[in-house]
Amino acid sequence: MKTPHVSRRSFLQSAGFLLGLPVFESLLPRIASASSVAKGPGLTAAGDPLRMAFVYVPNGVIVDRWTPKNVGRDLQINETMQPLEGFRGDFQVVSGLEHQHGRAGGDGGGDHARATATILTGARPKKTAGIDIRAGVSVDQVAARQLDGRTRFSSLELSCDGVRQSGTCDSGYSCAYQFNLSWRSENQPIAPESNPRMVFERLFGRDLGRNGSGAAERAKARDHSLLDFLMQDAASLQAQLGKSDQRKLDEYLTGVREIERRIQQAEKFGLPQAPSTPAPTGIPQNYSDHIKLMFDMLALAFETDATRVATFLMAHDGSNRNFNEIGVSSGHHELSHHQNDAAKMAQIARIDRFYMEQFAYFLGRLRDTKETNGRSLLENSMIVYCSGLSDANRHAHDNLPVILAGSGGGSLAPDQHLAFAQPVPMTNLYMSLLERMGIQADRLGDSTGVLQGV
Repeated sequence: MKTPHVSRRSFLQSAGFLLGLPVFESLLPRIASASSVAKGPGLTAAGDPLRMAFVYVPNGVIVDRWTPKNVGRDLQINETMQPLEGFRGDFQVVSGLEHQHGRAGGDGGGDHARATATILTGARPKKTAGIDIRAGVSVDQVAARQLDGRTRFSSLELSCDGVRQSGTCDSGYSCAYQFNLSWRSENQPIAPESNPRMVFERLFGRDLGRNGSGAAERAKARDHSLLDFLMQDAASLQAQLGKSDQRKLDEYLTGVREIERRIQQAEKFGLPQAPSTPAPTGIPQNYSDHIKLMFDMLALAFETDATRVATFLMAHDGSNRNFNEIGVSSGHHELSHHQNDAAKMAQIARIDRFYMEQFAYFLGRLRDTKETNGRSLLENSMIVYCSGLSDANRHAHDNLPVILAGSGGGSLAPDQHLAFAQPVPMTNLYMSLLERMGIQADRLGDSTGVLQGV
């Protein structure tokens, strides 16, 4: 088959730019684009996009059931990580990392607010419930600044919680600390999006906004598939593709349509709210369904190179959500102060495993999606799964539970338990990831250097 001569601009326009499509091998040799350059920020050594994401789980873990049974190569995972058994060669566990600014110091209570505020910044948040909030620039935004202009979105911020940027949430700390992972500046957190519909429209249609003039268009988008308006262009593009890429396009469009169907199904029910509060649309009633939809959005954003940097707050620290779907009726935060009660610890362990199952779903999505050179999205990613507390019963900010998934384009060494005998700033891990991304940073928060051995 003769490869057509096509510019990247023409390719994107003919494919429906606002839809967002993966790169096709049939067109790649003749596409002139920044992502075809073999070296540069946000690229692997082979020239593929290199992705970085941070996934947050609240309220720590039951450490004894989390920590691998061995140190070094050939991971021997513990019971909490059993859902990751099939990904043994795709992740590593890092123990001994800490956030010293998560501790009280002279600020007293508020460990949950500090846990979320410090996790990606490594900076001590100012204890205030007013507008004079202050933390630090988060690692994702350090990367996003230097990657700005290389993708449609410099970063993507997701959550399964509502947005809270003010008010008092934890012992005199502003809710802005507890409900935001990403900080553009030391006093400007970036509000994450929790509605899958809004993320879908941003990635695959127009960003219709939250209210006002976009309301009619959003209603139209709910009634008519966004994909229907672009299928004709996709069919035109398909004629230019080889058989392998034609199958890839068919599978991709089918997958996106299925995700949209799930969102539309969720919109029929909404999320139960107090009678005085209107229910948001597009948010499933089932928590695991909500998490999976957000992971789907994140995977598609990476697949289409809409962004290479993302954060996902599955729930804010201190969350007291119950987990009736797995037989845990008590609140998560309430249970986390278990005082070594075996029954409560067993329920927390079930919650820990629940979150691990959701993470395994995401890793599966990434591993099953192939790049043009045969590598998977997971191989070309660096995904940090973490919590700002280890033992929530003690509000411990040392020996944090950290998983680093992906191969970083071949720059990481998965299938190991890397354990440090003395506490190491978690920001040192972030410095090593920024280095692999080709991002210039002299320091991040309380970092003391680049973490070795990952």
